[in-house]
Amino acid sequence: MSLNGQAEITSNGLLRLTNNTKQQMGHAFYPTPLHFNKSFSFSTTFVFAIVPEDPQVSGNGIAFVLSPNTNLPGSIPNQYFGLFNSANNGNSSNHVIAVELDTILNFEFGDIDDNHVGIDVNGLKSVKANTAGFFSDGSNHVFHNLSLTSGQPMQLWVDYNGPDTELNVTLSPIKASKPVVPLMSITIDLSNSTLDSMYAGFSSSTGSVLTTHYILGWSFCFNGRAQDLDLSNLPSLPRIGPKEKPKVLTVGLPVILSLVALIVASIVGVMLWRSRKFAEVMEDWELEYGPHRFSYKELYTATRGFREQELLGAGGFGRVYKGVLPTNNCEVAIKRVSHESRQGMREFVAEIVSIGRLRHRNIVQLLGYCRRKGELLLVYDYMSNGSLDNLLFDGTKKGDLGWSQRFRIVRGVASGLLYLHEGWEQLVIHRDVKSSNMLLDGDLNGRLGDFGLARLYDHGTDPLTTHVVGTLGYLAPELSMTGKGTTATDVFSFGAFLLEVACGRRPIDLRAEEPIILVDWVLDHWQRGTLMETVDERLGSEYSVEEVELVLKLGLLCTHAIPPARPSMWQVMQFLDRDVELPDLSPDYMNVCVPHMEGYQVLMISSCLMGLLQTTRSCTLRLLRCPYSLVDIDQMICLGLRIECSFQGLDPLFVFCVLRFHHGKCVIYISFGEYRIEIIVNYHRSFTVLF
Repeated sequence: MSLNGQAEITSNGLLRLTNNTKQQMGHAFYPTPLHFNKSFSFSTTFVFAIVPEDPQVSGNGIAFVLSPNTNLPGSIPNQYFGLFNSANNGNSSNHVIAVELDTILNFEFGDIDDNHVGIDVNGLKSVKANTAGFFSDGSNHVFHNLSLTSGQPMQLWVDYNGPDTELNVTLSPIKASKPVVPLMSITIDLSNSTLDSMYAGFSSSTGSVLTTHYILGWSFCFNGRAQDLDLSNLPSLPRIGPKEKPKVLTVGLPVILSLVALIVASIVGVMLWRSRKFAEVMEDWELEYGPHRFSYKELYTATRGFREQELLGAGGFGRVYKGVLPTNNCEVAIKRVSHESRQGMREFVAEIVSIGRLRHRNIVQLLGYCRRKGELLLVYDYMSNGSLDNLLFDGTKKGDLGWSQRFRIVRGVASGLLYLHEGWEQLVIHRDVKSSNMLLDGDLNGRLGDFGLARLYDHGTDPLTTHVVGTLGYLAPELSMTGKGTTATDVFSFGAFLLEVACGRRPIDLRAEEPIILVDWVLDHWQRGTLMETVDERLGSEYSVEEVELVLKLGLLCTHAIPPARPSMWQVMQFLDRDVELPDLSPDYMNVCVPHMEGYQVLMISSCLMGLLQTTRSCTLRLLRCPYSLVDIDQMICLGLRIECSFQGLDPLFVFCVLRFHHGKCVIYISFGEYRIEIIVNYHRSFTVLF
């Protein structure tokens, strides 16, 4: 090869026309001239690559050239490709024919774009040009663009048929077969622009952008078809950018490290998740209660992760799940109770552990507890027949209970409550005696359960709790004023429970147009002499009239408004066992009416009470019934009753209240949860409200 300018042959056989320098040019020609006649033909193909420093910008390109000499005197770089200069560009005396691979848009030469192939005769204004690309083989011949500055090798074919004066130019990616349809085809007689002796070769130039131009392989044939290039034997282009790292380092090592990191993170995550999942709250003072404490993991396993399928029921104080302890396969009921961290938790846990020492055949055994952040779990014996509430009011599941079963359950619950009040070393006030807390074992024996509200007191001391807790319909009226649970309040709840069992009705029935309070309803029938009409219709005639009448009257006696008038649980057991006859109480003993109380209105209630209801609204208090007798206490008359409290836009509330009469005034004490109302009534006048 005849080389000049920047052209050189690299050590691996590449023809490098420019060497990444600015405003330079390079020429490379076959050193032997070719002899052209009037009907000459030629065919050539070569593989080239244009490698710019910046793939977005290049300069200026490569040209395959037929020239009468190898040094192209007067030629300059930049847009002139090292072929011409501004003075001789376009002169017919040049006798230069070129196929340019142009990567710069030069408007002075009429370029179509900055990525095109053009046919030049004696100047750089192409006689024909087309955007770089190729037509796919097939029926549609779809055109595909190629970027000349991609840095990738491409192959170009230039075929001239002298007799037909046809010149075809074809471009394709490397290692692709020559497309059937050429990129450009033009009818042109090149013999008018050639001399008898011509040289074939390449020319390239750069401008202000650093670019390297390569020829990887070249084949030329005069008056025949050029030999195909053996692409597998072509030299390789120099590496572009930093040295490529082995795939083991670039792919394998990161993948391995990522997998290791993922495995470690997963193990740590699982360990943290398990530690949090089974995390418990354990303080030093709880160590003494070790035998009564279960691990959360043990309870989690027992309930199979507290699955919904193991849910036995839910209430205001938590959800109850069935479980099987993995240590001994014992069936248990586990109650999850939400709680906030507070003072008194130590005393509360101590009470739970103490309650766990209760032993009675009619009391559900509390086996132990577990404490987590924000949650307390209580573990009880499992009762296979559920609660009495379900059997009484969901007869579709197990069928109706007969009277003999009901009476046995009543007596068993009474025995258990007597044990709490008088039979153990400490007094236990249950505070939530109701049918849903009466659980039944496999033989339908009644057991008193759910000590979530129970509090322990030494015998002979006063209770310290002042919060009103329990269930509406079972609450004694004095709780509205005092908020203190006593044995008498437990007896009142037991009395409501007795009426519930005998009548088959809930303590407050909201299904009717006007809600029915069971105690008032039974009392009304007693006054009218129709007490036996209150008996549960599902019993039919299969019951003992004497026992049912005893239970109904005992229920009314236990729900007396005045605590001292109620029997103790010891007396209740004597009545149920018929060791002592029930007193022959007249209806008047249980009822007295107070005149001038019906229909009075409280016109406005202060926003202190209405904080629960968000805004001040008018309120009406209506006396439903005054069923209890008056008792003289310290020259003040006290009366227990129930009232209906209606707020505009809200459903009526049924509450217990206590009235005190003194010096022409009546003071009514009403409790709504944590709110207390004190209403002072002047006889024959409107109510006024104080807080």
